[in-house]
Amino acid sequence: MQVLVVDDSQIMRKIIMGALTKLGVNDIVEASNGQEAADLLAKANGIGLVLMDWNMPVMTGIDAVRKIRGGGIKTPVVMVTTEAEKEKVVEAIKAGANDYLVKPFNHKDIQGKLEKFLQPA
Repeated sequence: MQVLVVDDSQIMRKIIMGALTKLGVNDIVEASNGQEAADLLAKANGIGLVLMDWNMPVMTGIDAVRKIRGGGIKTPVVMVTTEAEKEKVVEAIKAGANDYLVKPFNHKDIQGKLEKFLQPA
């Protein structure tokens, strides 16, 4: 099962992908903005989890979640962001995000999200 990592920062994508790889996830795709993520999800069927940044150009993560959910896509989405205010968390959940991970995070934080949303193959 694939994990989609969405962040406008290539460095942050590499950090997250490195953590996923250390946790045994080898099927990883990446996108640099919400529009790319929404487009990938609309045509891909093997993505089992999305780790989505909030603040990105072209389309923000929260707008991407709204678009994804509006298209009937049920793939779990975890917002991975510095936006830690309670109002932002509530907004993300209302938009259709399944969970929230605040930067900075560690491997155990990502592992917890993987265990929560990915079923063993």
